Amino acid sequence: MTMHADQLHVDAPTVRRLVHAQFPHWRGLPVVELRTPATVNAIFRIGEDLTARFPLVGDDPVQVRAALQAEAEAARELSGTSCVPVPEPVAIGAPGPGYPLPWSVQTWLPGHDGTVEDPAGSDAFALDLARLIAALRAQDTRGRRFSGSGRGGHLPDHDPWLETCFRHSEDVLDVRLLREVWTQLRTLPVVDPDAMCHGDLIPPNVLVDGGRLVGVLDGGGYGPADPALDLVSAWHLLDVPRRELLRDALGCGDVQWARGMAWAFQQAMGLVWYYRDTNPTMSRWGRRTLDRIVDAWPLDTTKALPAGAVEGL
Repeated sequence: MTMHADQLHVDAPTVRRLVHAQFPHWRGLPVVELRTPATVNAIFRIGEDLTARFPLVGDDPVQVRAALQAEAEAARELSGTSCVPVPEPVAIGAPGPGYPLPWSVQTWLPGHDGTVEDPAGSDAFALDLARLIAALRAQDTRGRRFSGSGRGGHLPDHDPWLETCFRHSEDVLDVRLLREVWTQLRTLPVVDPDAMCHGDLIPPNVLVDGGRLVGVLDGGGYGPADPALDLVSAWHLLDVPRRELLRDALGCGDVQWARGMAWAFQQAMGLVWYYRDTNPTMSRWGRRTLDRIVDAWPLDTTKALPAGAVEGL
């Protein structure tokens, strides 16, 4: 079952032909499809040291190639900053028989993603995560500001998407309660300047081994954003004591912490209904994140807010 209405199909024989035709020095290496909860790319392992990522949605090869090049540049910048390994960009492939878009090749990193090895109860993982987020935040934005349309900017910009999510979730979630949560979260003011963020610290993008953070995937979104954005990881990945450990290690203020909850809420609301049938792993951890947020609600942010302060309506 496909996840997206316009999803492209790609399989191991097709990837093998593309690799052999465009990168003959990799001929003879085995090509194996990886079964992951990934939603943006189909992922194949090439030999022992490489992975190929094939976008699942797209119709303009020029735009897709430009996006892959931008992602590779961001990943290289992240690699120079991160305190844990990050896949290194290796090559960009071209469209070919059986697949109509450019595709990318990266180095392979060992470890289990956070949907396979759950780090929720690991003190060491929580502190590893705090060190990573702190290391990213410490980097100079070089004057750059958040300029995207996704998470990381203005919370009320996401009202139309949340309304779509509420409408599609009536039969699976307590939408009345969740609307109340968003009504309050969306008014949280901006209190911090943009900082460098990974942008998507979710279970499929962290590698875990023995309760430690051993790698970070999908670094193509690394860039300036609301520093609370990387706090989605607290709600997606950690239980209550470990969330407090992360918060204390980072020294998060009340509003920043609550904005991290808001970004996690915005993301999780879309996961539950959209992937309910097509990607149950994504749907389940989206529901788990919402459960954690509801259990923690309401956070006391009032003492940190100016009277009547809202981000926007």
